[in-house]
Amino acid sequence: MRPVAVIGIGKTAFGAFADRDLRSLAVEAGQKCLADANVSPSQVEAYYLGNFAGPSFVGQNHLAPYIAGAMGITGVPCTRFEAACASSGSAFYHAVSNVASGQNDLVLVAGVEKMTSQSTPKVTEILAGAGDTCGEVRAGATFPALFAMIARRHMYQYGTTREHLAAVAVKNHENGAKNPLAHMRKVITMEQALNGKPIAEPLTVYDCSLISDGAAAVLIAPLERAAEFTSKPARILGVAQTSDYVALDQKDDITTLRAVVSAAQKAYQMAGLTARDIEFAEVHDCFTIAEILATEDLGFVKKGEGGPFALAGNTRLMGKLPINTSGGLKSKGHPVGATGVGQLCDLVIQLRGDAGERQLARHSVGLAQNLGGSGATAVVTILGAA
Repeated sequence: MRPVAVIGIGKTAFGAFADRDLRSLAVEAGQKCLADANVSPSQVEAYYLGNFAGPSFVGQNHLAPYIAGAMGITGVPCTRFEAACASSGSAFYHAVSNVASGQNDLVLVAGVEKMTSQSTPKVTEILAGAGDTCGEVRAGATFPALFAMIARRHMYQYGTTREHLAAVAVKNHENGAKNPLAHMRKVITMEQALNGKPIAEPLTVYDCSLISDGAAAVLIAPLERAAEFTSKPARILGVAQTSDYVALDQKDDITTLRAVVSAAQKAYQMAGLTARDIEFAEVHDCFTIAEILATEDLGFVKKGEGGPFALAGNTRLMGKLPINTSGGLKSKGHPVGATGVGQLCDLVIQLRGDAGERQLARHSVGLAQNLGGSGATAVVTILGAA
């Protein structure tokens, strides 16, 4: 297996865009990515698309060639991947396998979702389809309810508090306010976070990610060819995708997401690194409790210490381990099919030293954790400055 690098990135702004359709968003991200690497559409050898629910959100199937064709990419494999909110993370994992094996050299990986074309209740219903529809959904459980149960259990087992959850929200809004592509560039106070509109006890509106439109893309190539396209390639040090049960009642302990633990272990092994070597991370904070779980399941802190670690300021830009310098899903936005690749773009921006106000002093090794459902799919990627 040969080393692989990210040689180009492209993102749209994340937000609510009444005048944009799904294809225009994906095309914009893809064109920006190709331009970033000085590559033409005719040079792309395969197109991998992550999208969770395009058919439900906008009524369009056959999405990969539908989008690739609009970019002038034809005559190559074009494939859509669906893994709930980890759809584009999964697309990336499989694309890396393609290039590492020598099958193709230049592969474009994208993610896109157009969510705001539906009402909030309908979006909630569509997203619930990533859970167990025969059990959880039939009983009326939505993802806010499922993650609220996880939060309550974490509070019971480890003493996690509402202040711990709120610290995650405050920090991510602080970072997102500095991100020109973020959906909600709004600083909030601890008091606001604690007193937000209740959604599912103990989660308030400030604990929940946004309903967003957006797209992101990365171009990957063999590391040995990276210098042909960019002076700042990002080497893929490790990448792994694993799975777990879909329904919460099938998990031994809902405060530990086993797929994240196993994906992290495999990615660390592939990279020859440990959690202590990671300098910054983009993690899947679909809800504030999910960021706390991630810091624990990725091995950054011991189980039960994620909340106090966040409240102490360790995950802020100037902290010991900056997490979600982009603002995370909470502030940057969560167009679910685009989230995984969007995280990778955010890592590369830091690795290149191009993050502006959010730029970190230590930025040579970064990790992205992309989650599907309530932990049934996890993709962990480690990138380093080549």
